[in-house]
Amino acid sequence: MERIVDIATDGRHLSVHRGFLVVSEGRQEVGRVALDDVAAVIVHAHGVTWTTNLVVALAERGSVLVVCGANHAPVAICLPIEGHHAQNAHYRAQWEAGRPLSKQLWRRVVIAKIQWQAAVLEAHGRDAAAFGMLVRRVGSGDPENVEAQAARRYWPLLMGSAFRRDRAAEGLNGLLNYGYTILRAMVSRAIVAAGLHPSIGIHHANRGNAFALADDLVEPFRPLVDSLSLRLAERGIVALTPDAKRAFAGLTALDLPSERGTTPVYVAAQRLAQSLADCFESGRAADLALPATPSPLELAGLDALLIDPPPLERTT
Repeated sequence: MERIVDIATDGRHLSVHRGFLVVSEGRQEVGRVALDDVAAVIVHAHGVTWTTNLVVALAERGSVLVVCGANHAPVAICLPIEGHHAQNAHYRAQWEAGRPLSKQLWRRVVIAKIQWQAAVLEAHGRDAAAFGMLVRRVGSGDPENVEAQAARRYWPLLMGSAFRRDRAAEGLNGLLNYGYTILRAMVSRAIVAAGLHPSIGIHHANRGNAFALADDLVEPFRPLVDSLSLRLAERGIVALTPDAKRAFAGLTALDLPSERGTTPVYVAAQRLAQSLADCFESGRAADLALPATPSPLELAGLDALLIDPPPLERTT
């Protein structure tokens, strides 16, 4: 099971004991989770400590340790440096991929993201007619920055004209930051499992960004967080409460449509990362297995996370 462990209480200590992640306060154990079930550990609280043995055990299982700032956005991510049998070959193919291939890959990612944004707008009863036109305008490498043009239309339509996306703000922006952190950890894990390097992106190329590829591949999934955040806000939840965290943790297990049938979000991320490795090897952007655009009915499955979220997250 892909569990997200969120550490939100100050002064906790994390360690490993007989295959379990153990959370303690003082010398008293307050909780434990089987390491084989952990997809990511997200640390929000201050004064939290952990043992090297725990970090090693998480890395050996391909699990992710994420440290967040006050705005719930990640400031550091710990990932394993090996674990795929073809890692060296994949690194080489990734590094040597030409700009034409990277630009075609980015075009496909942007198109998928805009289509997902349109699906979310329609699921919430908003007018998404203009987004079909925007999709048709996306060229190789998105030279017209249609992605940004779509975002300028998308946020006021979805969240209201008064909303401004601000990564440093609290409230609804804090919900978005936290949800994106969950997805970024999920995609980062999938990238490493596929034998790719997270710092070598197809579009994002900031020298200070060690997870440029994760920021590329997370784009199509972001509208899921947007939709869930809006659903929480409509229920009066605009702060990062335990209920909100449980809902976001369950997001990775939400079922999505695919060519192989219904599949959880985390499996869709794994297939996307593996297909990207294949694209670098083959030189064909068409091999990229982007998640299929969900219907309004499928997006309605997000409501189940608000009513009875699955046991994928434990706040301690």
